[in-house]
Amino acid sequence: MARRSRTKTPITEQAPDIRKTNFAEVCLGYTIEEGQAEAARCLQCKNAPCIGNCPVMIDIPGFILAIKEGSMQKAADILGKYTNLPAICGRVCPQEKQCEQVCKLGMAKNFEPVAIGKLERLVADWALENQDFSSQVVNDQPYIGKVAVIGSGPSGLTVAGDLAKLNYEVTIFEALHDSGGVLTYGIPEFRLPKRIVQKEIESIKSLGVSIETNVVVGKTITMDEIMADFDACYISVGAGAPNFMGIPGTALNGVYSSSEYLTRINLMHGYEFPKYDTPIKQSKNVVVIGGGNVAMDAARSAKRLGAETVSIVYRRSLEELPARIEEYHHSVEEGITYHWLTNPIEYLDDGQGNLCGVKCIQMELGEADESGRRRPVPIENSEFIIEADTVIEAIGQGSNKVLLSTFPELNLTKWGYIEADPKTGETSIPGVFAGGDIVTGAATVILAMGAGKVAAVAIDKYVQEQKTPVTTKV
Repeated sequence: MARRSRTKTPITEQAPDIRKTNFAEVCLGYTIEEGQAEAARCLQCKNAPCIGNCPVMIDIPGFILAIKEGSMQKAADILGKYTNLPAICGRVCPQEKQCEQVCKLGMAKNFEPVAIGKLERLVADWALENQDFSSQVVNDQPYIGKVAVIGSGPSGLTVAGDLAKLNYEVTIFEALHDSGGVLTYGIPEFRLPKRIVQKEIESIKSLGVSIETNVVVGKTITMDEIMADFDACYISVGAGAPNFMGIPGTALNGVYSSSEYLTRINLMHGYEFPKYDTPIKQSKNVVVIGGGNVAMDAARSAKRLGAETVSIVYRRSLEELPARIEEYHHSVEEGITYHWLTNPIEYLDDGQGNLCGVKCIQMELGEADESGRRRPVPIENSEFIIEADTVIEAIGQGSNKVLLSTFPELNLTKWGYIEADPKTGETSIPGVFAGGDIVTGAATVILAMGAGKVAAVAIDKYVQEQKTPVTTKV
């Protein structure tokens, strides 16, 4: 261990003063040589805990060893056995709370864990640039069955890819005009370039998966029609309905949900107006409410759109911040400021229906709540005002009711999400499976992918059983 570097191999990033003026990717990735240097830090544990802490159970030591040995194709082949979206996961997954958190090297005194996520990105980007997905061998055997997937986000893409590899005819129905779900409309270009998302989707389509956009299941096509035409269905429509705090002034001009704000920027290219005809407000003083990755994305996007001041209001402290620590550090470098232990209580009107300020109250942490975190409690007579012409609420999202309202037979949880078996994705209706945020509520890309992998196995089992004749002894 003494010969191993104690710290991760440095990775090149855009300088903060430059990147905060553009939407180009912040992290520029490892070169192969840098990746090999980082791969050499891996201990190659026999019982690697990083595998068990990965929601899709990637053979992490295996692909890292291939990098070290200079075999990028072998590394790509290993990754491809476990994940359909490696270039995306390498960028947006919270590795620091999953595989890297249990890295044995990182548990040694004064050693940082292996940069597993950055190495995954290296291999995936190499594969996207060097592999011709259009020339993949197409299975000429008859399809086992037909499966419909509703929603083209990470969970839907994963189940579709896995089922296609098992020789199913898979059709994805996407409500929006572009595929990718939250990968396309929710995550900014500077964290996840759309060309990467589209390349990963093309690799899945090359397996034979068909994607139909502008199809709103429950409106343009019914669940009854889908169930009549397909052997099974997987629902992965996400949780994209915005939540609002509902405080006075919410209806003022200048108050956005993070969903609308980021969708305008990402899916509809608002940041490239007037090249694209989706306008986005030119703000001077922006306040973002919330402390998750979505809040970071909204704040950093607002800064890039030219806001003079951007601040995040979070009712807890840095210690409880749910966002990735890397995103927090990037935001600070870019000039985002923070109001810790603070909560908004009113949005102020300029007299003409426009937002002019946010009235806040300071908080203190009390006893732990059901999440295990200390509950914020308002401090009496601590109100103050933050000047603002734009507020973006990033306080979570709920289930989309368009499909669910037209499919009352489907059992829902008390929170309005689909009730599904976490081990199989099975719902209350035979042949209908579900996974991702529409089951768990807003979570991570990799957890949604994990649900898709689990469901693909269960769907295959279900269809095979339905198509196998039942014989009885005479």
